Amino acid sequence: GGGGDTSGPNGAVPGEPAKQDENSRRGNWGNQIEFILTSVGYAVGLGNVWRFPYLCYRNGGGAFMLPYFIMLVFCGIPLFFLELSFGQFASQGCLGVWKISPMFKGVGYGMMVVSTYIGIYYNVVICIAFYYFFMSMTDVLPWTYCNNPWNTPACVGVMDAANRTFANATSGLAAVAVEGVAAVVNRTKRTSPSEEYWKHYVLNISDDIGNFGEVRLPILGCLALSWVVVFLCLIKGVKSSGKVVYFTATFPYLVLTILFIRGVTLDGAINGIKYYLTPQWEKVLDAKVWGDAASQIFYSLGCAWGGLITMASYNKFHNNCFRDSIIISITNCATSVYAGFVIFSILGFMAHTLNVPVSEVADHGPGLAFVAYPEALTLLPVSPLWSMLFFFMLILLGLGTQFCLLETLTTAIVDEIGTDWIIKNKPIVTLGVAIIGFCLGVPLTTQAGIYWLLLMDNFAASFSLVLISCIMCICVMYIYGHRNYFKDVEMMLGFPPPLFFRICWRFISPLIISFILIFTVIQYKPITYNDYVYPGWSLGIGFCMAMSSVICIPIYALYRISRSPGATFRERLRNACKADPKWGPALREHRVGRYAPMVSGAEDGLEGPHKAQFPQGV
Repeated sequence: GGGGDTSGPNGAVPGEPAKQDENSRRGNWGNQIEFILTSVGYAVGLGNVWRFPYLCYRNGGGAFMLPYFIMLVFCGIPLFFLELSFGQFASQGCLGVWKISPMFKGVGYGMMVVSTYIGIYYNVVICIAFYYFFMSMTDVLPWTYCNNPWNTPACVGVMDAANRTFANATSGLAAVAVEGVAAVVNRTKRTSPSEEYWKHYVLNISDDIGNFGEVRLPILGCLALSWVVVFLCLIKGVKSSGKVVYFTATFPYLVLTILFIRGVTLDGAINGIKYYLTPQWEKVLDAKVWGDAASQIFYSLGCAWGGLITMASYNKFHNNCFRDSIIISITNCATSVYAGFVIFSILGFMAHTLNVPVSEVADHGPGLAFVAYPEALTLLPVSPLWSMLFFFMLILLGLGTQFCLLETLTTAIVDEIGTDWIIKNKPIVTLGVAIIGFCLGVPLTTQAGIYWLLLMDNFAASFSLVLISCIMCICVMYIYGHRNYFKDVEMMLGFPPPLFFRICWRFISPLIISFILIFTVIQYKPITYNDYVYPGWSLGIGFCMAMSSVICIPIYALYRISRSPGATFRERLRNACKADPKWGPALREHRVGRYAPMVSGAEDGLEGPHKAQFPQGV
C-alpha cells in the first residue's frame, strides 16, 4: 500500500476504510512477507553458521538439541512474541514504547547502546567477508599453498600434509629433517596456509591489543563498501529495505543447499556429521549445556537488541504477530541445525583427507569462517567457486542483521525527536549514523583490530542483553500489569495471548533469564585469542562496555523520578511508573475502549493504566 502515502492522514475517502490501517506519517511495510523476511534476516546471522554447530558438537551432539528446543519453547518464542507485540501495539521504536512506564525508558537507551556496539563490529566482520569474497576471484585460492611471501617455515599445506603424516609415522628422523623438531614433538604445531594467510596477510596481526600498528587499507576499503551498501538499502527506511530482503533473506538458503549437496557427497562427510549429531546423553545432566543452550537461543533470536520492537513497529496494527513470532523463531533454529550439516560435512571430509580426528579441525567464530572452512574448500575441485559462494552467503547473512541494527538506531532517533522535518529527512539521519558507525569501526581495521573485535563480541552484548530483557519482562508484566497487557494484545490480535504464553511471560521466561544471568557470571573466564591472553586493562574496557548499556537504566529512572510530580518519594515513584496518557495505539481509529479520547466530562472510557493519571494537586 505505498500508493497513497502522499495523501495526508485525512486523505482517505470516507467509503474506503481499507486504507485506514496505514500509518502515513511513519510508513508501514509494503506487505507482511517483507516483515517476516526482514525478521528472519535479522534473527539468522553469522552466529547460526559459526556458533551453533560448534556448540552442538561440544555439548553432546544430538543430545544438545533437547535443551536447545526446550529453551526455544519456554524462553525464545515467548520473548520474541513479547517484543513483537510490544512494538506493534505502540507503533514506536525502542525508545517510544516506554510510554508504557516512563521510568523504564533507560531500557530503551540500553538497547540503543547494545545495537550501536554490535553494529560497529558486525560490519567489520561483513567487510572481512567482502575481502575474502574478492580474493576468491582467482584461479587458485591464495591460501592454498605455502609458497607466498607471508608464509613461515612452519606452514604445511593440506595438499601435502597427508603424505607428511605418513612420513612422520614411518621414520622419525626423516621427518625431523623435513619439518623441524617442533613439529614432531607436537604434530598439531603445523600451521595451515589459510591460518597464515588470515594472520599474517589479511589481518597482519600485532602482538598485543594495545599495539595498533597501521590501518589495513584493503579492509578499510571493504568496510566503507559495506557501510555504503547498508546505507543504500536503508535510504527509504523499511520501504527500501523491505524490497532488498526478498533477495538477502532467501538467497543464503539457496547457497546453504548447494554447499550441503556438495558437502554430503564427499568422502568422510558422514564422519563429520556423526561428530556433529551423535548424542552423548550424559551431557544433558550438565548445567553448562543448559546454560549454553539458553544463551544461544537468547542471542541468536536477537532479543533485547531493540531490533524486534523496531521492525514490528512498522506493522499494521491488526497484524497477527503471534503467528509471525512462531514462524520466525522456528526458521531461525532450523537454519542453525541445517548450517551444522553444511559445516560438518566439509570438516569431516577435511579430517578424512588429513587423516586426523574431526575434533582437530573443528573451530568456531571467525576461526571457522576465515580459517578452517576456507582451508577445507581448497581441497575441492573448482575451489574458488565454492569459496565465492560461501563468502557471499556470509555477507548476506551479516547484512540482514546489519540493516535492522542501523534501522533500530535511526528509528529511535527519529521517533524521539518526532518533528515533521526530521521525519521527512530521515535519510539524512541514516547517513549520519552510518558515517559515525564507519568512523568508530576504523580502529577495528588496524593490526590489533581482531583483538578489539573479539573483546566487543564478548562483552558488549553478553550479560547486558540478559539484564535488559529481564527488566523488560518485569516492567511489562508487573509494573504495567499483566492483565492490562493481555487486554492490549487481545485488542490488537482479536484473541488474548494463549495460556502457555501468559505463564511463560509472567514466571518461566524471567526465571530462565535469571538462570542465564547467574550462569554467565559463574562461567566467566578471562577472554583469550588463540594463545594470547588479554591484559587486565582491556578487560576493564570490556566491562565498561558491558556496563554502559545497563547503567542507562538506573540513571534514567532516577532522572525520571526527580522530574515527576509528587510531594513524597513514593508519590513521585508511582507517577514515574504510570503509563503516559499518550501510551497506546498510534492511530486515532485504533484508540478504542480504554484508549478512547476523553469526551468532555465523560470519564467512562478511562480505566486501567489511565486511572488517576494525574495526582489531585495538578
